[in-house]
Amino acid sequence: MSDMIELEKKLGVEFKNLNLLTEAITHRSYLNEHPDFKLDHNERLEFLGDAVLELVVTEHLYKNYPNPEGELTNWRASLVNGDALAEVGNGLGIEEFIMMSRGEAKDKNSKARQYILANAMEALIGAIYLESGLSAARKFIIKNIVSRLADILENKLYIDPKSRFQEKAQEKMGVTPSYKVISSYGPDHAKIFKVGVYLDKEIIATGEGSSKQEAQIKAAQAALEIKNWQ
Repeated sequence: MSDMIELEKKLGVEFKNLNLLTEAITHRSYLNEHPDFKLDHNERLEFLGDAVLELVVTEHLYKNYPNPEGELTNWRASLVNGDALAEVGNGLGIEEFIMMSRGEAKDKNSKARQYILANAMEALIGAIYLESGLSAARKFIIKNIVSRLADILENKLYIDPKSRFQEKAQEKMGVTPSYKVISSYGPDHAKIFKVGVYLDKEIIATGEGSSKQEAQIKAAQAALEIKNWQ
């Protein structure tokens, strides 16, 4: 109970239905180890929260910015993608409350762990919506997620890392980056690719992902940081 009170403080929302809040932080893997657990996992709440989040962010952008649809779409994507939600969740300290299997709990700082955190954020938004309505959900989203927009616009973070790195490389060095798969590992259905990004023949950074495209994006992001071209 004390954990739930602490979580309520972090969210800034009081829950009469604490089962709803508990369900929002329950990962599917927890039920596998606790078959007598009386509540469901958080995937249905995540489904709802995803829709509420997209609506609130879209409405805010539409009402406050006269920009074309394409720009607003990119801005929205930069606010609601999994990495962004995980970053917000880390800032709020949500991860320590997530109920998951012992195996998942040991796998700290992994991509899968950040994915679980991002999904929990969506589930929490769904829970806030069901508990206190759209106004409360909007207040939470504006305060914790939309508030990041100014930094995103100032630093052009809505432009994907590959495009940003190419732009900077051409501007500063007159070179177009190239990408090469260095290695891959894992079974065919869950293969991980390691990709290097190069300027001329010099490797600048590497990135890993479940697709070549994702690995390229991670490599480009790392290269931006290494070159201090953020």
